[in-house]
Formats: sequence, structure tokens, C-alpha cells
Amino acid sequence: MNDIIDQYRVTQEPYYRPVADEVELFEAAYSVRMPMMLKGPTGCGKTRFVEYMANKLGKPLITVACNEDMTASDLVGRFLLDAQGTRWQDGPLALAARHGAICYLDEVVEARQDTTVVIHPLTDNRRVLPLEKKGELLRAHPDFQIVISYNPGYQSLMKDLKQSTKQRFGGLDFNYPERGIETEIVAHETGISLEVAGKLVSIAERSRNLKGHGLDEGLSTRMLIYAGSLIAKGVNPISACRVALVRPVTDDPDMRDALDAAVATFF
Repeated sequence: MNDIIDQYRVTQEPYYRPVADEVELFEAAYSVRMPMMLKGPTGCGKTRFVEYMANKLGKPLITVACNEDMTASDLVGRFLLDAQGTRWQDGPLALAARHGAICYLDEVVEARQDTTVVIHPLTDNRRVLPLEKKGELLRAHPDFQIVISYNPGYQSLMKDLKQSTKQRFGGLDFNYPERGIETEIVAHETGISLEVAGKLVSIAERSRNLKGHGLDEGLSTRMLIYAGSLIAKGVNPISACRVALVRPVTDDPDMRDALDAAVATFF
């Protein structure tokens, strides 16, 4: 059984550059097993932060990419048929609760509300997960913690967490790092110079000013790392930015021209 959970251990320390006191706050939250909610735009480092903390705390990390087709059984578990008959297979949430892992529900608002309510008994003083189909009341391992993330910029009245869910979590706000830190991150992750990384960050800053004025989201730190990685491989910087930054975020010809112009300004 240890083999099952050991595959979820984060054995190498991920690179994460703290921007405030989020590491200390998360450690304190974990010490009392407080469920945590990470809020921030896509590609700003939420998932990397959870991986970093799991490594720092020495705990396995089971990540679930939430989507609207996900059912409660996908999280909790189900009976499967094999040559010996039927057997129960824990879902990722039950696996984490049973073995003391951190369970990370990424973009949790993408899941249906009738699915996310299954986490409620694990996020209060009960710390239990009813496996109704199996007839088992699973009591969470002392090391178990649940972490969720979502992007408030995409939420709507139809896609938001219920107050009864939100109030079970502590919250940490994430955003794109300030210029100097973001430049350092892009340079470290890609191997390009700080000068070139700074140019990519300048392009991103311009795009973020266009959020709500033609762009749903500005360029993320993740996208800058993609562009920097191409540049590090010898791709022309303008071509790298076109492929990794401009084309993925918009199909609008005018917005593409504006972003291409921003790229040309710096490269």
C-alpha cells in the first residue's frame, strides 16, 4: 500500500520564490490542518507553491484537475469489476484522506457544486469522508490536508464556490510577482539572461493593463517561461513571443497587432 502513496511524493524541491509571508502562513495552517484556498490568476504559481510546500513538509501530494464532468465518485471512489469479481478503488480524495496526503483540487469552481459538497465533512472538525457505496466512514489520517485553488477572474454567478464551502477554508491571495521577482523567476526557470527576462516581463505588464479591455487575462508567468525556454533554445525572440505569448491569448486581429507591437518595442 505504501507503493501507492509513495508515487505522489514530491522528491525534488521545486523552485519557488516567496513573494510575501505565504510559506510561513501555509506552514502554520498545516500545523493545525486548516483547509486552505489559493486564489489568483492562471499561471501565477499556485500549483508550484503547493508542490513546494508538499516537498517542504515531506507530505505526498495528490492533485486533481477539476472539470465540469467530474462526479463525486471520481473524487471518492467506486467499485470496479475484475477477474476476481468486484473490488473497491479509492478515488484521489479518499486516497489522500486514508494515507495522510495533501489533496489539491485545482480550479475547483470548474467542478459541479453537487460534486464539491463531498469535501464538506473533511473540512470541519469531523474530518471524515462517508464512502456510502462501500458502507464505510473513512476517518482522515492525522496528516491529511485539503487545498483548493481557483481563479476569481473567471468566476461568475454560475461558477463560484458556495459560501458554505468558502467559509471552511483559510485563504491566500496570489498574483503575478512584482517586476524584480518575476524577472528572477523567468531567468532561473529558462536560463536566459536577466535582461531578456526583464523584456518578457515588460511585455507581460503591458498585456495585463489590457485585461478587461480586449483580453480576458494578461500574460501569465507560466507563458513567459515558455517564451524564455524557446529563446534559450535559439528561437528568434520575436517568433518565440508570437508562439508562446501572443497567439495563445487572443484571436482578435487588433489585439494581436497591439501585442505584436509591444513585442517589437522590446525586441
